[in-house]
Amino acid sequence: MFRTSLCVAGLLIAAPAAAQDADVATLTRLVREQAARIERLEARLAAVEGAAAPAADPAEAAALRQAVTSPGGTTAAALSVLMAGDGLPALMHRAVAAAKRRAGELSG
Repeated sequence: MFRTSLCVAGLLIAAPAAAQDADVATLTRLVREQAARIERLEARLAAVEGAAAPAADPAEAAALRQAVTSPGGTTAAALSVLMAGDGLPALMHRAVAAAKRRAGELSG
């Protein structure tokens, strides 16, 4: 909400200068639309941050994984492949290294 307030305040400060070219009702509507847009984006960001929170703590991630994985079930089978030495962690390291290498090439 703090970022929303700052954005709205910035728009309100700039509004008087823009009033020469547009009426106050139009500016008010535009400010409200942008404030609503910012609030929706902040809500989405909060949802993503909340979903990613368990990954920030390896113990919490392991506990969550254990809680949702039935022993011998389909999730356990998939996780054994994904978490193998040549699985997802290795793939992610290779992908990040390739992106970093290419970024260096592009920056000259």
